Amino acid sequence: MAHEYDAVVVGSGPNGLAAAITLARAGRSVLVLEANSTIGGGARSAELTLPGFVHDVCSAVHPLAAGSPFFKTLPLERFGLEWIHPDIPLAHPLDDGTAACLYRDVDLTADSLGGDSRAYRRLMKPLARDWEKLADEFLQPMLHLPRDPIALARFGIPAICPTTFLAKTLFRHKPTRALFAGIAAHSFLPLEAPASSAFALVLGIAGHAVGWPVPRGGSQQIANALASYLHELGGKIEVNHRVDNLNDLPKSRAILLDISVWEFLRIAGHRLPSGYRRRLESFRHAPGIFKIDYALSSQIPWKDEACRHAGTIHLGGSIDEIAAAEREVCRGNVPKLPFVLVAQQSLFDETRAPRGQHTLWAYCHVPFNCKIDMSDRIESQIERFAPGFRDCVIARHKMGAADLEKSNSNLAGGDINDGAANLMQLIARPILSPTPYRTALPGIYLCSASTPPGGGVHGMCGYHAAHTALRDHFSMRESAA
Repeated sequence: MAHEYDAVVVGSGPNGLAAAITLARAGRSVLVLEANSTIGGGARSAELTLPGFVHDVCSAVHPLAAGSPFFKTLPLERFGLEWIHPDIPLAHPLDDGTAACLYRDVDLTADSLGGDSRAYRRLMKPLARDWEKLADEFLQPMLHLPRDPIALARFGIPAICPTTFLAKTLFRHKPTRALFAGIAAHSFLPLEAPASSAFALVLGIAGHAVGWPVPRGGSQQIANALASYLHELGGKIEVNHRVDNLNDLPKSRAILLDISVWEFLRIAGHRLPSGYRRRLESFRHAPGIFKIDYALSSQIPWKDEACRHAGTIHLGGSIDEIAAAEREVCRGNVPKLPFVLVAQQSLFDETRAPRGQHTLWAYCHVPFNCKIDMSDRIESQIERFAPGFRDCVIARHKMGAADLEKSNSNLAGGDINDGAANLMQLIARPILSPTPYRTALPGIYLCSASTPPGGGVHGMCGYHAAHTALRDHFSMRESAA
């Protein structure tokens, strides 16, 4: 039977759209199918609380999108994507009323860290200088021949260390240790785990090299720009098209799935060879999140002035407190003092809220599939560093594990990373292979965050999966576009 399309992509998250664009740029006909009524997957925005308040449904702040080697090749600004850089990318308030800050400039950050300035500069400045080289290295499968082994070794030696060990070895002062620990906690790993430092280094050097920006108008604008470029290349997108059986897809030479390992098992498990299926079944989830979006009557009354100029705030106090909270989560317990991440997009983007009012995006880490309402604990952590915060709240929108999964089936159990990012699952994601995007079914590929390099809005999972499909089934000729 004749093929209706060269390739069908299931899922319109950034990875699915990246895969579709890569194929379309190579002159291939592509159809993207999206189960929801809106495209974007983890890069969507909506009026979740009140009319006029635009909230990011999942992802909010985008260092990896701004630094993505693939996104940099696309004319996304022509389709309306505009990055806004907060005055301060990240602030980490402490109980004494001060805050440790990550600035775009490495030297400014180092100088603000007092007695740790030399150690911070020595660690981060060479890595930030090598961002372009390193981004190409760590935003692909770990099983590859490095193009720049010296730069990779300079990154890899500290990256393999547990966060608690590296931070307490390199830094003498509590603010620097806390700042480093908060960034590392994006890993969802215990801070005593090997390779947890890699996340602090990647996100930290990204902050210096490309910033921690937000897209004007909401994260939806990333997906919209990708979709507009895909349409220009001749690709098609259908929404409200849920896929429950691969046999129901239009005929094509390749199928790329921007779905989690568990969704793949659900719709195709009966077709998979037993050995491959067992390997996928052994793939472990990451912990989940509990998320709240707020409509606020005014700016948040942070104790420290720096927090009023920061796009992202990490709330968790000292390195020991953050480590204790993350340890409890990974043991399946709900911490009394959770590590909380907040984003204040409306301080820098007037499109997010009515004049004089604001939005706040906040979540904390919880055990996988947690059913406990964390609202009071999240708000207590915010009040701890911003007394009077609750008086600013005019509306809330809560999302626990079930709500997140309902909004996006890839977020089962509240796992926003499509699988734990421990050392083993960084190497074997979801299987041990230099091309883990291939599945055991000929012509079918995974291109979600369950594949390398993992979670985050960067499109690199889709880009690499599409190139694998091009090598397997098509000429690798790129179009002039």
